[in-house]
Amino acid sequence: MAKPLKILDGGMSRELTRLGARLVQPEWSALALMESPEIVRQVHEEFIDAGADAITTNSYALVPFHIGEDRFENEGAWLIALSGKLAREAADARSDRDIRVCGCLPPIFGSYEPEKFDAAKAPDYLSVLVDNLAPNVDVWLGETLSLIAEAEAIRTETAASAKPLWISFTLMDEPNALSSTPQLRSGETVADAAGWAAQHGIEALLFNCSRPEVMQAAVTEAAAVFSRTGATTEIGVYANAFQEETAGEKANEGLSSMRAELDGEGYLRFARAWVAAGATIVGGCCGIGADQIRRLAKELKSPV
Repeated sequence: MAKPLKILDGGMSRELTRLGARLVQPEWSALALMESPEIVRQVHEEFIDAGADAITTNSYALVPFHIGEDRFENEGAWLIALSGKLAREAADARSDRDIRVCGCLPPIFGSYEPEKFDAAKAPDYLSVLVDNLAPNVDVWLGETLSLIAEAEAIRTETAASAKPLWISFTLMDEPNALSSTPQLRSGETVADAAGWAAQHGIEALLFNCSRPEVMQAAVTEAAAVFSRTGATTEIGVYANAFQEETAGEKANEGLSSMRAELDGEGYLRFARAWVAAGATIVGGCCGIGADQIRRLAKELKSPV
């Protein structure tokens, strides 16, 4: 039986700035938790009002890479707990709907930088995230991961939890990637990532923070692996809206230029193709806001 389509939320950072929060480096979206947590909750509420079935905690930047080692050690636990609390409050305020809260487990050592991953150090940081998000989340979401080893570290750290695990990889999305085998930013293939997900019973394998153009091939490749192995793993997509000239930059270096053609119908056209290829979870990443999520929810979901 086909699983019902779920709508994920969109990118947090630009919605924070739209509502008046400061967004500067190195703290990035973590700064809003420190200065204006009410705006973080408002962003969650707006995505829910737009039709999101799942929202993601604002914990992406709560790692030493963004807030520094000292602050992570001294303030990381309560900031992480706060990110979970704000999402939980926003979800629970909608008693008419079952909104899942996804606990964001980010790339610990920097986005798009698989060469910096340190398997020995990762558990020390991940354990703080897991322990302090656990009381308020329904699903673990490892997101914007660049290599399978990052996903394995998250799987290991969350293994004792009864909560399901979603893993989302970011893909190579340079122009030449359109004609090549779908790959993670590490160079590992999507087929290998899907095989890993099938082997370990991951509830959902997603692809995020890459250009929309590379996502359909990844969905098709993952769907073929899951069909071959008999895995029940769901597939999801939430692409970014970066201009091509900024797509290869390090994530969160600054507010990159966005593609105007992905407003409204443009992003929806890509999303329809992902669903047709087998995706059952669709949302947005950087630059995809509440208006686009509202359109996805309206156009893609069948009436209940």
